[in-house]
Amino acid sequence: MDIRLGNGFDVHAFQKGRNLILCGLKIPHSMGLAGHSDADVAIHAITDAIYGALGFGDIGKHFPPSDSRWENANSDIFLRHAVSLCLENQFSISNIDCTIICEFPKIAPFTESMIKSLSDILELVEDRISVKATTSERLGFTGREEGIACIATACLIRNCKPV
Repeated sequence: MDIRLGNGFDVHAFQKGRNLILCGLKIPHSMGLAGHSDADVAIHAITDAIYGALGFGDIGKHFPPSDSRWENANSDIFLRHAVSLCLENQFSISNIDCTIICEFPKIAPFTESMIKSLSDILELVEDRISVKATTSERLGFTGREEGIACIATACLIRNCKPV
């Protein structure tokens, strides 16, 4: 059996006039996140975790921000691409663990909906997906409410044929 772990990390600053999208959902907040795409920091971290486990680089390699095709794109496109690479390489996703780091908005009321959204995108049962949140205890840019960070881990499994 071939078991691989990957991690992903992403940050985006808050920006007025944009929707806040996390795990593919629009979350009520006074600001959204700045970025070339929809700036879904959680999906970006999960996507990078999957690419990392595969050894396939990062999101910028597959969807460069210099390419205007990805301007304001829904980040589920990136995550679906990572999932398709798993399948093409005979890997299945065992589980995803995602931690969103911010002071506000409070994430807990949305975690069940976020898991459902990710389940649909990943085509993975909900009990294989964890979404949780923490603060940075008012320290750093997230503590000053300047943006959101996210860290994610993906575990991929490929059944190998006996030699």
